[in-house]
Order: sequence, then structure tokens, then C-alpha cells
Amino acid sequence: MLELSPLDKTWILDIDGTLVKHNGHKIDGHDTLLEGVLDFFNKIGSNDKVILLTARKPEEIDNLKKFLEASNIRYDYLLADMPVGERILVNDKKPSGLVMAYAVNKERDAALNLSYIIDKNL
Repeated sequence: MLELSPLDKTWILDIDGTLVKHNGHKIDGHDTLLEGVLDFFNKIGSNDKVILLTARKPEEIDNLKKFLEASNIRYDYLLADMPVGERILVNDKKPSGLVMAYAVNKERDAALNLSYIIDKNL
């Protein structure tokens, strides 16, 4: 369980295997949301920013955008053609000591069960 501050957040999320079935658009001919994704997105604050990452090629993005819109998945930025290797997030801590970066690795195609609480004392 993450303990997060009440500050507005930036959520950086991979798409395939994290939000939708990995390669479902190729195997099944369409994307499929994973369990828990809609609940997670419904909890994201209205002032938070959402950045989605995918290794999909630019020619695949129009269909993905249509799927995300039809599925009520909001995002501010969608970055495509990302490398398939590690994704590294580096950020500084606030002078108060507040940790400003987290990384969560979930099992591919497993439900999105990211639990967090907002601690107003942070």
C-alpha cells in the first residue's frame, strides 16, 4: 500500500499487460481492459495528469485511442513507439523529505490492484 500526499499527481502507466491484455490487439483482434483498470481510473484525481506509454508503432495508435475513449480511460499524453526495455523514473525528494517517485511492477495481464491512501499529513 502506497501512502501518498494530497498533492496533485502524475501517473505514468504502461498500456500492454498493465491496462489491457498484452498483445490482445494482435492475438484477439481487439484490446481488452484488465480487471481493476476502470476502478483505478475512477479514483484518479481530476487535477492529476495521466501519461500512457506503449511500444506500439505509430500506425497502431489511432485504434488504441478509439479503444481508450470508448472504454472511458482518460489520459493527457500517450507516448508511442517506446523501447521495450526498462522504464526508469528519476525524481528528487522535496526538502520536507516527501518521496516524489514510486515504481510498481505488476504481473503481466494480472488485475490492476494498486492500493494507495492519501495521507494529509504528508
